[in-house]
Amino acid sequence: MTHTDPIADMLTRIRNGIMVRRDTVDIPASKIKSSIALTMKEEGYIDDVEVIENEGPGSTLRVSLRYDRDGNPAIQEITRISSPGCRVYRQAEEVPQVRGGLGATIVTTSRGVMSGRKARELGVGGEIICTLF
Repeated sequence: MTHTDPIADMLTRIRNGIMVRRDTVDIPASKIKSSIALTMKEEGYIDDVEVIENEGPGSTLRVSLRYDRDGNPAIQEITRISSPGCRVYRQAEEVPQVRGGLGATIVTTSRGVMSGRKARELGVGGEIICTLF
């Protein structure tokens, strides 16, 4: 099955997994999705990312979701910003802060996928993929 926006599909699978309190979510793997998941892990929104090789074509990305002691998810809100039909690019100083710096922005730059905070520190802009809180 082909998707017009595989990144939005990934974010929706994570959002749905959190809603039903799943421990892990399986997503069809790609390099960009792996990079986004690793950035989420670096920012502390998910526990682990693992690539599982399938017998057939393609591989699967297994994302372990993070919850606190009370069972509340680390990701309260996840929003896709740039889409295939409407790309959103920002310079380094224009990369948005989410909820006054409490959330995270994921940006794809010429130096790879990184958090908005790191992009501002390095002085590189790029496409705003999504925001997390």
